[in-house]
Amino acid sequence: MSAADPPQGLTLGRRLRARRAELGLTMQAVATEAGLSVGFISQVERGLTAPSLSSLVSISRVLGVPVSRFLDQPENTDQLTRRASREVYSIAHDDLAYERLSSSFPGSLLRSVIMHEPPGHRSIAISHQGEEMMYVLRGELTVEVDGKRTVMGEGDSIHFASTLIHSTWNHTDQPTTVLWCGTMDVFGETGADPIRHRQVTQSEIQHEQQERRHRHETGTDLGPSGRHNADRRRTDGHGGRNTSP
Repeated sequence: MSAADPPQGLTLGRRLRARRAELGLTMQAVATEAGLSVGFISQVERGLTAPSLSSLVSISRVLGVPVSRFLDQPENTDQLTRRASREVYSIAHDDLAYERLSSSFPGSLLRSVIMHEPPGHRSIAISHQGEEMMYVLRGELTVEVDGKRTVMGEGDSIHFASTLIHSTWNHTDQPTTVLWCGTMDVFGETGADPIRHRQVTQSEIQHEQQERRHRHETGTDLGPSGRHNADRRRTDGHGGRNTSP
């Protein structure tokens, strides 16, 4: 890359923004559909932060294209991989690095990578379809799933539905190596998700926002906090604010 070329992260952000503009989508619409925050989408588009592999896949799905449109990843059609020959790669020169393990063949559903998380690295909270499992090969990792934090050490594993909001954090001052397996097509080999390949209108966004406000006010939102707040209002009898810490 020459000195005149823009940083890779900014190039990725510009490509994502151009595709979003092509579809006529707002950042809020992309964030809502991808299960991410609008602030995170803004930072990615401006090249201020690099998305994780799963975050980039979720954004790509909303934009109606496979992740391979924005990221070149190693291909693998062999059943066997050897450590010495596996390519280590990252997104927009981010410190979070990956090694592809899983192969590709007709009907395959399982994807797998080794993740190398640098000290202090914290992933953005996300939710998406499918399921996944993590196994700590080296170091320690804090994993938060549906509001519950778990500190994992070498040899520990966790398996959960990806529809639950989840994130990871290397809380140590040493690198952490994790085996990740899941059903999300993180390599973009099955094409774009047809369910998400359509434009979300502004009226749909406004309707969803109204529905969310209604669920929050009535305590019928799906999250445990919503149910807890609803129980508190019924118990208090006057809908007072929750004063618990």
